[in-house]
Amino acid sequence: MGQLSDGESTWVINHARSSEYNEKELSYFSKDEINKVLKFQKTHPLYTNTPLESLPSLADYLSVAEIRVKDESQRFGLNAFKVMGGIYAIGKYLAEKLGRDIESLSFSELQSSEVRDQLGDITFISATDGNHGRGVAWAARELGQKSVIYMPKGSSKQRLNAIREEGATAAITDVNYDETVRICAKLAEENGWVMVQDTAWEGYDEIPLWIMQGYSAIAQEIIEEMEVQKEKPPTHIFLQAGVGSYAAGIGAYYTQYYRDDPPKIVVVESNLADCYYRSFSNSTGTMEIVSGDMNTIMAGLACGEPNKRAFRILKQYAWASYSCADHIAALGMRVLGNPLLNDPKIISGESGAVPLGLLFYLRAFENRKACEELRLNETSRILLISTEGDTDYQSYLDVVWKGFYPNE
Repeated sequence: MGQLSDGESTWVINHARSSEYNEKELSYFSKDEINKVLKFQKTHPLYTNTPLESLPSLADYLSVAEIRVKDESQRFGLNAFKVMGGIYAIGKYLAEKLGRDIESLSFSELQSSEVRDQLGDITFISATDGNHGRGVAWAARELGQKSVIYMPKGSSKQRLNAIREEGATAAITDVNYDETVRICAKLAEENGWVMVQDTAWEGYDEIPLWIMQGYSAIAQEIIEEMEVQKEKPPTHIFLQAGVGSYAAGIGAYYTQYYRDDPPKIVVVESNLADCYYRSFSNSTGTMEIVSGDMNTIMAGLACGEPNKRAFRILKQYAWASYSCADHIAALGMRVLGNPLLNDPKIISGESGAVPLGLLFYLRAFENRKACEELRLNETSRILLISTEGDTDYQSYLDVVWKGFYPNE
């Protein structure tokens, strides 16, 4: 492991990454598998590809070849990407309960009274910072089912209300995210409810895998669009990690798709929930857990226990991990919301904007050693995914208008 610090922000190069491919693990994220996922997601009438924006003026300013940002604020009208995992996982669960292949089912068929009668009443339960829970609640309501959603201590009341507006029974706990997950798992077992969580543990691995595959469909969308445009693939992808399911799903898809020359995957975390950074930093490369309060504005990343499958994938294929203070996320929000010249404006929330904040920090503030270690230079083609919009509207205004969390 190679650990570096500039005194303010900290990163680690993952020397445990493998040059050999785990074919069994990657087979879950093959083009054929994710085609099935995307095919089902597209059966919902509200499905549409989210915009893949190019920021050439910012790329020039930061002296890189290209910056592209996938704007997930426009996903299913829910202002975040998380529904891509929830809609597929719930659909896949119902397909298996019906004894059907999900390829033979559409969302509208699952909504039919005939199928509804076959399935009976089902309650889905999940722990969330807001975006995942809203996606689960939305999918459950769309299918005529119930949902129960719990949020960790310190969660946004606006995000709680948005979940309740989707018909869920929802509340904020007095414990952190990982403890909230355990509360939900216990309630699911006691009540016969179905847990829909992207965190995997012993005996609970199938639904988290389906959620990861749902996230991977975003990568396929991007690749399909860039191939139509005859654009070169990215050299670097900066991916947010909480439990790591999203980062691993996207990273695994790109790794297997471009296996002869895969992009460098950079894991981006809050410094208050940096379990991947700490795991990559230790001498053995074993998985580490962060506990206690995680009072970061990056609520979607405030998770201290990695998904075990996600950890295996990212340990094998991620190039580096970066531990970011809140002001890095705030910087990204301001840059995306105030574009240069003719670059498009992107409304990005705290967890959505941190990869761009990190890229800007590394290039504009001349963090040369970090750029050298990441091989980030004027030939680099950067892909970022803004995973959420202004899901906490007041917080967004506080950062972008009032200047909360200034650069230190």
